[in-house]
Amino acid sequence: MERGSPPPDRPESPPAYAGPAPPSGWDQPIAPVTPGWAGRPLASWASRVGATLIDGLVLLIPIGLVGLLVFGGLDDDPSLWKIFGAFILYLLLVGAVVLLYAPVTMMRRGAANGQTLGKQAVGIRVVRDGGEPVGFGLAAVRDVVVKSLLVWIASTIIPFVPWLLDVCWPLWDDENRALHDMVVSTHVVKA
Repeated sequence: MERGSPPPDRPESPPAYAGPAPPSGWDQPIAPVTPGWAGRPLASWASRVGATLIDGLVLLIPIGLVGLLVFGGLDDDPSLWKIFGAFILYLLLVGAVVLLYAPVTMMRRGAANGQTLGKQAVGIRVVRDGGEPVGFGLAAVRDVVVKSLLVWIASTIIPFVPWLLDVCWPLWDDENRALHDMVVSTHVVKA
């Protein structure tokens, strides 16, 4: 074995880094993230319930018109199949009206963005946590998928409890958020 060479069982070590020490993650300034709802007063539980009641009354108008159109066209002596077909058509049209109401009205541009007609009447709006405008997709996921479909499915397992929890959650939440608001990252604020 030659003098100055490493022993055969130990590999040579790489050269040490001699440059300046790279900055660690703790040295980097963190930019503050301001949510889109920050600084706005949150909507009260009563105003949210009032908006829901007004939206229900607003929906009675197209539901009644659809009923007049579908059942008003029946003959004086309709068969059982015509009545059954009209009833199925009525349910499909009413379902479409109810499911499309919130997404279509909440996707409006400008000052009415994030507002159904009921929310607009009581002066509240839905805002995204990131500050982006509410579009059809978010409104459909929030109101149709989460608020209606998921709560309904959960209510079939445990009757009324999931619906009651979702409705009452803003009463004890620090940010007055319902469960469906938490799922889709939204807040309801005063307009």
